[in-house]
Amino acid sequence: MNGRSLKFVLAASLVVNVFLFGAIVGGAYQWLAAHRATAAVTAQQRALRFAAEPLSAERQQAFIAGLKQARRDGRDFAREGKEGRREVLRLLAAPQFDRAALDAALARTRAADSNLRANVEASVADFAATLSPEERVEFADSLKVRGQWRETAPPPKAKKPADQPNQPNQANSQNPPNPTSSGSSAN
Repeated sequence: MNGRSLKFVLAASLVVNVFLFGAIVGGAYQWLAAHRATAAVTAQQRALRFAAEPLSAERQQAFIAGLKQARRDGRDFAREGKEGRREVLRLLAAPQFDRAALDAALARTRAADSNLRANVEASVADFAATLSPEERVEFADSLKVRGQWRETAPPPKAKKPADQPNQPNQANSQNPPNPTSSGSSAN
């Protein structure tokens, strides 16, 4: 191979490597972008507004309209809660700690949050009253995975060590009760 053909082979190899590198980087970018978008959509669908998803389009629209109205009606409560949290933080950072003022601010914030939640829950209950029994079952199942009624997965059961026998009162059989502390005193 002479010098000219070697330069041609190296140039071709460089072009192929750059192409392959670009394809790999582009594919990885596309995969990550799609993965993030899927994760974001899944996370967003845990919001309460998606609880009517298994129902018809009209029912979904009615549910979303009810939630919007409940949130509009609760704007004052949301504002009070936000202001209350700011007040709590201000009181916590104050040079002089005023427990009574902090407790009052916490109570106002808790009441505002509770009232806002009550508005939303009443809206959900009003919507559920319009559903057929079958639709209510679907709605309840959907609420188990969305909104403030989400059910968390049960914690994994703890594994017992292999050398520990499966006896319910094993601790009691190893440590018999103290006869002097049996609770039968002569008072």
